[in-house]
Amino acid sequence: MKNMKKWLLDVLRGMVIGVANIIPGVSGGTMMVSMGIYDTLIYCITHLFKQLKKSLLTLLPYGVGIVAALAGLSFIITGCMDRFPLPTACMFIGLILGGVPAIWKEMKHEKKGAVGMVLLILSFALIVGMQLMKTENVAVIELSLLEVMKLLLFGCIASATMVIPGVSGSMILMILGYYRPVIDAIKGTMTALQALDFAGVFANVGILLPFGAGVVVGIFAIAKLIEWLLHKAKGPTYCVIMGLVISSPVVVLMEAFANGAVLTFGTVVCSVVTLGAGYAVAYIMSRLDEKVEKSKA
Repeated sequence: MKNMKKWLLDVLRGMVIGVANIIPGVSGGTMMVSMGIYDTLIYCITHLFKQLKKSLLTLLPYGVGIVAALAGLSFIITGCMDRFPLPTACMFIGLILGGVPAIWKEMKHEKKGAVGMVLLILSFALIVGMQLMKTENVAVIELSLLEVMKLLLFGCIASATMVIPGVSGSMILMILGYYRPVIDAIKGTMTALQALDFAGVFANVGILLPFGAGVVVGIFAIAKLIEWLLHKAKGPTYCVIMGLVISSPVVVLMEAFANGAVLTFGTVVCSVVTLGAGYAVAYIMSRLDEKVEKSKA
């Protein structure tokens, strides 16, 4: 029974990560840190072939949740961002802030020094600066060998930023001009499946398959680098992670106002409620594993 509850919890966590990767300005890596599962997922990814069964069993529910969120919630989340930008943004800000105590706990007993503080400030400034320089271009995809290679490359880049806390893979794709085509391909696949339009499915899968392959390669590459950094310089690395994470609420708010958010009494009240709900969810999720482990002891 406990194993089933843990499995369902991890599916929900995977859905949070998947949803985060849909929203420009929100980082899936940040959600992993906020929910207290970052180190675990990085370890499982980098040790997938050495500890195949254990790693797969750990990663499977997260993968199920991510795929379910991308397939089933891409319509809803993008619709919420378009219609209710500020309350939706505040929900994600709450999810981000709810995990800050867990990051601070990891940092507290590590050597950081002046270098760590400089890295924290620079990482914060980098993400906010990227958001300020962002312009949305929309690429027109006509499948060819060159386009397939570009989709592979951009999949690698996007997945690397999805794993790094605070860096939004969606925002990077938007800068590259491939955010809307990839989201439209996901939506198009779901719509074509519902209509049993197999020609439409194959057309969209032609875009998603090379992009997905690039995502897998990028995740493995960046996970190896992050594991090495956490092993060699955990304190400074967590300073960078903290800088990236605390920059995320600023970027998410900037994105919300760019999407037409306005301050009214109703939106402020709703935003406070969604922020609190997001914080509570992240805070609870980041501590549930500790409770499970104590109950087993």
